[in-house]
Amino acid sequence: MSFDLTLELVSKRYLRDRASIVQALDEVSLNVPPAQVVAITGPSGSGKSTLLHVVGGMDRPDAGTIRVGIQDVTSLSRKQLAAYRRTIGFVFQRFHLLPVLTALENVATPLMPLHTTFDKFSRAGELLAALGLGGKEEAIPSELSGGEQQRVAIARALINDPGLVLADEPTGNLDSETSVQIMQLLLDLRQQRGMTIMIATHDPMIATRCDRIVSLSDGRVTDEIIVQSFEAEEVLKRIAGPGPGS
Repeated sequence: MSFDLTLELVSKRYLRDRASIVQALDEVSLNVPPAQVVAITGPSGSGKSTLLHVVGGMDRPDAGTIRVGIQDVTSLSRKQLAAYRRTIGFVFQRFHLLPVLTALENVATPLMPLHTTFDKFSRAGELLAALGLGGKEEAIPSELSGGEQQRVAIARALINDPGLVLADEPTGNLDSETSVQIMQLLLDLRQQRGMTIMIATHDPMIATRCDRIVSLSDGRVTDEIIVQSFEAEEVLKRIAGPGPGS
């Protein structure tokens, strides 16, 4: 299962303090076909996280329309948004694992309030095994490496069999070797499960592993690159932007 994604003139403002307003997103329009892996790049404050938040229904835009699959996310009620978020997988930079729960319990957590026709912990165990964490089910987060914790977080994001995965700097707290492993894991999961994946990242090497790169600056889309259409060196130059004096 995978979702297509369409944003039309999406804007979002935040009140920074009593005197200033931040334009986090400024009329962003974007189309993402099913099963595409898209990197969202740009400097800090460019709107990457805000974009993921409004797509994931964690925040509402001030203007514009967001469609994910058959859902018009911008028209959903609060109750409908809660149901919609259960069809989305979220992966964050800081893992957000509950420290007193085991890996197995952390993965099953999103399903705990829900009635399911399957055993929650059996599915959680299957996901951990699929992500290379068989035998780590009873470990608590402090007993796991950073890469292992992120794998637990990815397993948790997959527990609802989502059609869209939103990953906000998923390799930001990891070393370069582990970052490559986590990125390859996400690509493998797309191949196996057909999910659409949107990744906000500062890391150009992670971005170049995606199908497409969308660059943001001051809340606006400034560039879009189909990665396979260019050599890696050219992609890196375009992500970096013009050099000093250009």
